[in-house]
Amino acid sequence: MKEGPNIAAIAALIGDPARANMLTALMHGRALTATELGHEAGVSLSTASGHLAKLGAAGLVTLRKQGRHRYFRLSDSDIADVLEGLMGLASRTGYLRLRPGPKDPMLRQARVCYDHLAGDAGVRMFDHLRAKGFLSGRDEALHVTEPGQRFFAGFGVDVQRLGAGRRPLCRACLDWSERKSHLGGGLGSAILHRIFQLQWARRAAKSRVVEFTAGGRQKFDAALAGARPHR
Repeated sequence: MKEGPNIAAIAALIGDPARANMLTALMHGRALTATELGHEAGVSLSTASGHLAKLGAAGLVTLRKQGRHRYFRLSDSDIADVLEGLMGLASRTGYLRLRPGPKDPMLRQARVCYDHLAGDAGVRMFDHLRAKGFLSGRDEALHVTEPGQRFFAGFGVDVQRLGAGRRPLCRACLDWSERKSHLGGGLGSAILHRIFQLQWARRAAKSRVVEFTAGGRQKFDAALAGARPHR
């Protein structure tokens, strides 16, 4: 008898096309109804409900009831990390959609990966933070340096408060479109939230695309270059 985690069972759940589309739709971090997820998957409401029941039983999605409505979301950020990695594997090995949508180039430029910044913008940010010495270490051993704590404090992000939480402070998340890592964890989430708060960028409606304003892009690039990052 084999020991250890049963990856085949999880892979079978994720591998169904309808469920894969549902999970991908939830990668923008927002909660969606069964009707909305059924639309994303191209299946009826009853079929979508059956898929969601399986995903819920496996702990991949959670259900929240609000009045008469039932909303679903990914149960944790690590599921988004796994999905992002699988998307990268599919891209690298040639398993691509035959008809890319018009927003695909925008997704590659900047998008939400659950609750942190991904795409070219996310990878560039991660590379710059490491090059400036604000982050040190690799993969699961990433940590914020003392200069990094000062930098993030100037950006309006309290690293010590984030570090006291249950979620990992910072972790490398493999970016499917760039095939390099972007910054996940509590710090990655806080940075993206701050970018939105400063109105440098916003989420596109019903999409994972992150749209930077012209001025916001300049300020974002200036922050990466080491200039005072806020306002």
